[in-house]
Amino acid sequence: MIFSIILAYLLGSIPTAVWYGKIFHGVDVRQHGSGNAGATNSLRTLGKKAGIIVLIVDFLKGFLAVKAASYFSTEIDSILPLAMGLAVIAGHIFPIFAQFRGGKGVATAMGVLVATFPWAALGCMVVFMIIVLATRYVSLGSILGALAFPIQLTFNLWNDNADKYAIGFAWLIFIILAVMHRQNIQRLLNGTESKFGAKK
Repeated sequence: MIFSIILAYLLGSIPTAVWYGKIFHGVDVRQHGSGNAGATNSLRTLGKKAGIIVLIVDFLKGFLAVKAASYFSTEIDSILPLAMGLAVIAGHIFPIFAQFRGGKGVATAMGVLVATFPWAALGCMVVFMIIVLATRYVSLGSILGALAFPIQLTFNLWNDNADKYAIGFAWLIFIILAVMHRQNIQRLLNGTESKFGAKK
């Protein structure tokens, strides 16, 4: 189990935005824009193509890490997929291959959600899209979309029959993403948060 969790962390540690920026643009995205090594900052700093590629790869990191759990455990009710999901998110946020300075974990977390509870993940995506379209705040959409995950599992909205470990896992993911967006939350409260599509 420890070995598989380490592998998930290492997979999450692949710093997609950092490596893509350095290889194809000769820049470190962490030194531009919001300073975040994620899809949104890649989009704003390097363009649409970079943003899409980073988003897809970061999503796949989370999705594949959870799906790989079946190769390490045959127990139907194993908590290993949840542990590997948390490990890959931790790797994305604190990547060993990029001086432990990574992204905020949203795309990777979404990959984890789709692999574990796809209907709840769809609900999170719907909330995210509604909030972003209504406010143009990607950060607010990410936070509220993350909050929708544990709420759906806690109230069993999709008959997922999530056990206490899965519900705790869902709340922990929300807390992690909320903490990673703490500066965005402060800017939202101050009215200084950047809107999606706004001119630099």
